[in-house]
Amino acid sequence: MILTGLLARALQMSTPLMIGSLAEVFAERTGVMIIAIEGIFLLGAWGGFVGAYLSGNLFLGLLFAMFVGTCVAAIYGVMTIKLKQHQIVTGTAINIFAVGIGLYLYRVLFGVPLLPLTVDPLRNIPLPFLSRIPIIGEAFFTQNILTYIALLLMPIGCWILFRTRLGLIIRSTGENPEAVDSAGLNVEKVRLLTVLAAGAMDGLAGAFYSIGFLGLYTNDIIGGRGWIAFAICFLGNWNPMGAFLGALVFGLADATAIVIQTSGFKLIPNEFLIAIPYILTIIATISRKHFNVPAVLGTPYIKERK
Repeated sequence: MILTGLLARALQMSTPLMIGSLAEVFAERTGVMIIAIEGIFLLGAWGGFVGAYLSGNLFLGLLFAMFVGTCVAAIYGVMTIKLKQHQIVTGTAINIFAVGIGLYLYRVLFGVPLLPLTVDPLRNIPLPFLSRIPIIGEAFFTQNILTYIALLLMPIGCWILFRTRLGLIIRSTGENPEAVDSAGLNVEKVRLLTVLAAGAMDGLAGAFYSIGFLGLYTNDIIGGRGWIAFAICFLGNWNPMGAFLGALVFGLADATAIVIQTSGFKLIPNEFLIAIPYILTIIATISRKHFNVPAVLGTPYIKERK
């Protein structure tokens, strides 16, 4: 059925957006915008493919993607949190650097192959009983492991952020870092560790495109979807469940564009279909009137010396 296929594709395309936007929610709740998210997505896709291709194991590819994402996030975190560099400038520089280093390292490892190198992407895993539910079962419960992980991460992230002491520390760091400091906690350490965890998640999100969906790596594989995950964090009002709903909406837009493209429908230009998720991002951002922005978002913490 067309509806079943559309819903399945929508959930599939929303998977990296869920993971990436959740990572951004946690980081920004501490006051740090991960502007380098697009670059981390890209190098995560590179790491996932390289790890899977060289080892012959997709699981190792996912682990390597998380490692690469953590390393890039560490560079960004040290520069913006420890060295107090401007987050937007630093993140933009890393995004530009990621494009060049990804292509360079790919060619160092594999040269310039005549045909694209490929791996078998992650297979769909039908869940017992649930996958047999008409329409919904085939769409929502016949997905690959990354989609199931993303669906589990959203409520877990919500619970951690709003129901645990760790979540209270994270939220307080982005609202009143002086109070966190007065409580004997290291504000910079909280921010850096959160950014590292977010980097691992962003690397995993990037790996979805290379080994969870396409089974290959190209330098334009992400195509701005890291920025969409970044925007979803804002549109979801820095709430994991808001990010979840936003990711589903953008995943549906992406899936709709893909379904129309593959159906051979010619009345709508192909370029417009590709642009649908990005147009939706702009419209949603402009139409949103109220944002619950963390009080010190984007502001480095400088401890007062007594």
